[in-house]
Amino acid sequence: MPVSPDMAEDLATAVSTLYEQAELALIERVTKALAEGLDAPLWVELKLAALGNLRSAIEDIIAALQADAAGAIHRAVAEAYDRGQQAAVAELGALATGPALAAADALPTAAAVDRLAAALVQETGAAHLRMLRTGLDVYRQVIAEASSAPLLGATTRRQAAARALARFADKGVTGFVDRAGRAWNLTSYVEMATRSAVGRAAVQAHTDRLAAAGVDLVLVSDAPEECPRCKPWEGAVLRREGPAGAGVVQVEHATKDDRMVRVRVAGSLAEARAAGLLHPNCRHSVSIYLPGGTKPRPKPPSRASYEQTQQQRYLERQVRAWKRRAVGAIDEMDRKAANAKVRAYQARIRELVAQTGLPRKSHRQQTSAAR
Repeated sequence: MPVSPDMAEDLATAVSTLYEQAELALIERVTKALAEGLDAPLWVELKLAALGNLRSAIEDIIAALQADAAGAIHRAVAEAYDRGQQAAVAELGALATGPALAAADALPTAAAVDRLAAALVQETGAAHLRMLRTGLDVYRQVIAEASSAPLLGATTRRQAAARALARFADKGVTGFVDRAGRAWNLTSYVEMATRSAVGRAAVQAHTDRLAAAGVDLVLVSDAPEECPRCKPWEGAVLRREGPAGAGVVQVEHATKDDRMVRVRVAGSLAEARAAGLLHPNCRHSVSIYLPGGTKPRPKPPSRASYEQTQQQRYLERQVRAWKRRAVGAIDEMDRKAANAKVRAYQARIRELVAQTGLPRKSHRQQTSAAR
């Protein structure tokens, strides 16, 4: 069967949920620490004296996260790699030719899985120090803003604290920048990084298995609701490995001995992936290309435009953002207002799904309970 990053998407949830729980626990802990005795005359002095207690609480959150994250990452990558291998075995086995024998041979996977998992552990490791720094910085900032506001006559201490904590809940733990220079908050960054890693593991396992069977060419699917980065590669034949660049190659017919066929190759799989193909959320897949035997498959009908799929993702992010705002609310009125926003964005998602037929992915609207 064809392989796609989408086949391993669900595996990233277990990892991103851990970081989401930790982020929510951080927001909740900072909010609770600041809300205690907020109207007391000596609130500023008490809060500054309690800074060490907050540091210890945040360090406990981080320790629990570190204990769970490495194992969850390794399990997700290993399962993704296994799914990729199984997809290749299914494809090769369906050929009932020489490559089917190679499909039955076990390939060593531990080294590849360990390498991919270690890279993701290292990439997400910076989040732990960032959580401690962000939590303490926000705590100090809220104290400074809340204590100075009444002196300026602009607002009350409670209102200033609520406003500062709302900003924190909106942004979460920030400061993560990907290779393209885009900034992310903690949970979104870890989800993106993990989905990239497990998608990469599935595709690598598939190509590793094809390499063992001597298969050199793969075919990119023609998917609906494609993004601009992937569209140039739709329906293209790619070299599994080798030099970049398009060209025509002469290869042996897949089923007829002593017969050569000409195949137009759009480039290498590595080249296409570097240009954006098979990114997280990509709907495309790659499968074995048999010279002289593989026929193009019809493109599935589109349920919506690419812009509408991106609108759905935006609305899902807003649902999660306002749920975080509810966790970080000091007053019940602010919490109710945040929950009302959640319901409003959920209603817009239902309308979009009903209008377009796009699948509703409820897990993208969820925020896990802080542990």
